[in-house]
Amino acid sequence: MSWEENVRRVVPYVPGEQPKEQNIIKLNTNENPYPPAPAVEEVLRTFGTEELRKYPDPTVGSLIGALSDTYQVPADQIFVGVGSDDVLAMSFLTFFHGKKPILFPDITYSFYDVWAQEFEIPYETKALKEDFSIDPADYMGANGGIVIPNPNAPTGLEARRDTIEMIVASNPDSVVIIDEAYVDFGGESVLPLIERYDNLLVVMTFSKSRSLAGSRIGFAMGSKKLIGYLNDVKYSFNSYTMDRLTMAVGCAALSDHAYFLDCCKRIVATREWTKQELSALGFSFPDSHTNFIFAKHKTWNAKQLFTDLKAAGIYVRYFDKPRINEYLRISIGTDEEMKALIDFLKNYQQA
Repeated sequence: MSWEENVRRVVPYVPGEQPKEQNIIKLNTNENPYPPAPAVEEVLRTFGTEELRKYPDPTVGSLIGALSDTYQVPADQIFVGVGSDDVLAMSFLTFFHGKKPILFPDITYSFYDVWAQEFEIPYETKALKEDFSIDPADYMGANGGIVIPNPNAPTGLEARRDTIEMIVASNPDSVVIIDEAYVDFGGESVLPLIERYDNLLVVMTFSKSRSLAGSRIGFAMGSKKLIGYLNDVKYSFNSYTMDRLTMAVGCAALSDHAYFLDCCKRIVATREWTKQELSALGFSFPDSHTNFIFAKHKTWNAKQLFTDLKAAGIYVRYFDKPRINEYLRISIGTDEEMKALIDFLKNYQQA
């Protein structure tokens, strides 16, 4: 018998490319084009390295306290992890332990099916409608749990809060996870609903709107009971999941609300300008409420355009998958970066 017979085999998630070249325009992984809040820089300049010889607080108390103040949610209803991927993976492991399949859209964050396979969770995907919106009726049948990103990725579309509430209310025996990684760019959070539904978990991240993709901070908010179960699994897996420096950086990012709002406002303004320019060039796209645009040209081949953009030093994201293989996901960069993209497209001729 070979030892390989005992290996858990999964098809891994493929992250967006992180090129090492300098002087490129990187619009492929939905990072924030602006630096973190100035208070973050101050933490990095003054942090005492002596602190690193000691284990961090396993309860992540300082950061959870700052999140509690920011979102006006009790501390015992907040869970923190190493990026929202960690939070979501822990949530899959914790809440989706039944025999019925969990449900999520067919066009969505491509880590969901990876976690389902890795944790041996049965799952079914529900086809988005032709306009890429979700049909709430698809989530009313028997299931072992539900995961919906809102706004969705990679489409950028947002479902209304009353649509999400209908799904949550219709599934009292299932945990419903709403992944709000992009909600700060014009979406409407369903966070207020956690006071009414003890089966609702809302997941957010510092990676996008707070410019901390490189620091890895994610969090979830839900009922005290949900968070208690999540912590049980976390402490059974790894008690010290967040280091001291990251906690300090996270607290600093939360301390400057005006800076956060200004960054989001700038990105939304640039997104709306880019929508107009892309539309004038023959692109169509869902109405994005995120920091990216999911665009399809009326005649140009998406894969070829992706290759040609990359050759010109402009990185966007292409998914070679059914239903979306004629689309490019374009992250919103600075005004200068988006102008460079539009200038390239204005001069682009595809054979």
